[in-house]
Amino acid sequence: MLTNYIRAAMRQARYEILEDNTFYGEIPGFEGVYANADTLESCRDELQEVLEGWLILGLRLGHPLPEVEGIRLEATSQAA
Repeated sequence: MLTNYIRAAMRQARYEILEDNTFYGEIPGFEGVYANADTLESCRDELQEVLEGWLILGLRLGHPLPEVEGIRLEATSQAA
């Protein structure tokens, strides 16, 4: 499910070329998830790494995460 969520979120990504000829990418609805790199491929890779870290932190802190293409991720508490 996590892999499908990440793939779905990455399909929502938007990229642009900046004035300095680097690539900027972000995912709408995922505040603070953005990347900047020299190539589009590097930008995509960096964006996915940022997304993964953002998701891990969000799940650990119990933050609500955006639903993407009908997929929802929620943290569950485990008994000790």
